[in-house]
Amino acid sequence: MHFYHCYRSILLAICLCGWAVAADAPPNVVLILSDDQAWTDYGFMGHKTIQTPSLDRLARESLTFTRGYVPDSLCRPSLATIISGLYPHQHGIVGNDPPQQAPGETSAATDQRYQTGTRNDFLQHVDRMPKLAEILSREKGYVSHQSGKWWEGNYARGGFDEGMTHGDITRGGRHGDVGLSIGRQGMEPVFDFVRRAKADDKPFFVWYAPFLPHTPHTPPKRILAKYRDKTPSLPIAKYWAMCEWFDETCGQLLDFLEEEKVADNTIVIYVCDNGWINQEEASKYAPRSKRSQYDGGTRTPIMVRWPGHATPEINTTDLASSIDIVPTVLAAVGIEKLPEMAGLNLLDSQAVAARDAIYGEILEHDIRAMDDPVASLRFRWVIDGPWKLIVPYAPNEPKAKIELFHIVSDPMEEANMAAKEPEVVKRLKAKLDAWWPAP
Repeated sequence: MHFYHCYRSILLAICLCGWAVAADAPPNVVLILSDDQAWTDYGFMGHKTIQTPSLDRLARESLTFTRGYVPDSLCRPSLATIISGLYPHQHGIVGNDPPQQAPGETSAATDQRYQTGTRNDFLQHVDRMPKLAEILSREKGYVSHQSGKWWEGNYARGGFDEGMTHGDITRGGRHGDVGLSIGRQGMEPVFDFVRRAKADDKPFFVWYAPFLPHTPHTPPKRILAKYRDKTPSLPIAKYWAMCEWFDETCGQLLDFLEEEKVADNTIVIYVCDNGWINQEEASKYAPRSKRSQYDGGTRTPIMVRWPGHATPEINTTDLASSIDIVPTVLAAVGIEKLPEMAGLNLLDSQAVAARDAIYGEILEHDIRAMDDPVASLRFRWVIDGPWKLIVPYAPNEPKAKIELFHIVSDPMEEANMAAKEPEVVKRLKAKLDAWWPAP
């Protein structure tokens, strides 16, 4: 009898030890990024036509912030913020393309240097900034994989162990090259990586940033057929179909995590790099969306799904920013964020509720100076509760006016209240100047 009880105690200790190990296993991290999609263009955000069942489900299963934002409405600076946790003026990647001409340089010399040297020189910024993949690997032994949109050279330069983007300028390595095929041409590179990480018993980080619904808007005919008779505009029908195509690939990824039995210990985070409003007559972005200072360019839902840790909720009140993504992941895995990271842990409800403002900066497409963010600045903006203040940088936007919107009652930013609310303008401008002082 004594032996029997000892045997049971040993078995129980083994089981408890196993449970403790399982509980302490670092969570996997999957970051899903859409590319050029309006904050309104999801079923769960109220779009009446576009079907996004996979993202609708993810929203229901996540802590979902409908008032999420990215600091800049341009992809390269935005993506660099998402991987670093820093604002563009901090990490230095303030536009998509570097300066095209040096003082006194001929156009022929410019073409030669711009396509090779200048583009490669600008990659110095990714080498200097913190990178989530690198931090997770160094501190917790994660393995990581890059797919999709990636501007910063070879995937290894971003701290990834594996990836699809070679980044060779001489072979089309501008913003993703081979990586841009993910989603459009299947999901196997990501699936294969996850299987390898699982077999090696390694926690993993996946950067899934497909070139969707980004142009070219070339959706499968079967999806386009669902939208063609719902609008007289073929370009809009194509864009709507692209949104569903992207959603379909997200469903494939989320289902795969379930099939591999890793979903319960995986943090899934969703964000869009910047907004998009499709023109009626062409597959191009309309004003007040991509590259603009308005919510059509900067607003995005942000979701965090972590079973057992993130309580599902559709949060329509609190503000969230893509600068919060890195701090949220680091907190979840037990790593302190760097002092220069201004973002919050989105799973800290008290900190999120206490936040009084979020900030952003709108910058030129072509960078004006390699190491001076101010040279490329167009606008700074701040959102405080229901108010949004937009302040132009006069040297680059001499004709623009200060704009103030009550974006809760005026989400399309149609009524400029700056003249009627001078005290609000003064208060919010002081906040902007405290965040990033006007030159």
